[in-house]
Amino acid sequence: MFNLIKPNTNFDFVGYRKVWVGFSLVCIIGTFILMFTKGINYGIDFTGGAEVQIKAPSGWNISKVRSELEEGGLKDVRVQQIGDESENSYFVKSQGDEKSLNQVAAKIEGILKSKSTTNDYAIQRVDVVGPAAGSSLRMSGFLSMLYALISILLYVTIRFDSRYSPGAVIALFHDATITIGIFILTQKQFDLQILAAILALIGYSNNDTIIVFDRVRETLHDHPGMEIRQAVNRAINETLGRTILTSLTTFLTVFSLWMFGGKVIENFAFTLLIGIVVGSYSSIFIASSLVVYMTEFQNRRSGSGRQKGKKKAYTVRPEPKFQ
Repeated sequence: MFNLIKPNTNFDFVGYRKVWVGFSLVCIIGTFILMFTKGINYGIDFTGGAEVQIKAPSGWNISKVRSELEEGGLKDVRVQQIGDESENSYFVKSQGDEKSLNQVAAKIEGILKSKSTTNDYAIQRVDVVGPAAGSSLRMSGFLSMLYALISILLYVTIRFDSRYSPGAVIALFHDATITIGIFILTQKQFDLQILAAILALIGYSNNDTIIVFDRVRETLHDHPGMEIRQAVNRAINETLGRTILTSLTTFLTVFSLWMFGGKVIENFAFTLLIGIVVGSYSSIFIASSLVVYMTEFQNRRSGSGRQKGKKKAYTVRPEPKFQ
């Protein structure tokens, strides 16, 4: 039988938990600093704006489209190519107040008509989001992430116990925050598509964390006198091969989407690529380390732990049985 990680491997992940937690804290603090200094580059979904899909005249490339629109009076427009260059399809995104947004499509059509020597251009689709609607969508989007984290907190508390749930939720908050931080750093547009990717990552990362937590619980159930650090280390080592293979195969699939999926889903796939790496890291190094911290904190608070040379016998909630 093929084993990526040899049986009885014992990497000391927990022993360096202060290093991992410290590194992650620096990244999270850095994200908040960037958020207040550089700011998130919101797309029109969250700020309001018009998005017009056009078929440009033959012979025009993305630079030509951008320059002609700006010369025609449309300032601060974003042009994004769709599909192959031969298709000559582009998204034109513009921000402004509600009155001006409704005129964007007409302005673009007028510019194309006046600048084109052929008649092979077309306005294929027009989407307009008002500033008020964009602000409401932005609030709803961040609330959806908050509700997802609260739901996972409740689920892990019921499924395991209070020692595990903070680690799971903080790890997911860590994943979402660092992913947003990379978007701020690269100034890629943050829109509903990216929010959907982050919500998908929250579920993906939580699944990996639950696998590790389940093995920790099994280990403590089989060895009640085992130290929590030793139990967590053993659980991570035993699931490490599964984590690497699952993350690697998912990463390669998403990488293919990012490379060959085209401009429309490029940022969505980019978000997933970041999240897979950060989520796997947090499941191994952050969530598990926080289980150790929470267990040791509860032991100190209740005055338990080693007393008179005896080891603490953990009470582990058994796997729920359904009929």
